[in-house]
Amino acid sequence: MSKSISKKEFIQKLALKMNTNEKTSASWVDGVTDTLYETFREGQGVSLTGLGSFYMERRGYSCVFKFNPSQKIKKLLGWSSTYKGEI
Repeated sequence: MSKSISKKEFIQKLALKMNTNEKTSASWVDGVTDTLYETFREGQGVSLTGLGSFYMERRGYSCVFKFNPSQKIKKLLGWSSTYKGEI
């Protein structure tokens, strides 16, 4: 799983999944990204059920960005998980 998709490819996949056009999909992706930035700038974390938690941890004068994956992602990656649903 080392290959990444581009933002454009992600927007295309999202548009198909949501049965909408790429312009609407791009607007949603940009809105979510901007909202995440604003939330982090305010010093808050974000928890998205089914995806995981994103947060900043202060270490002295610097910050470390952290991601704690959901149980579903842990199961997908073969990590210890309590997730019982479909992947």
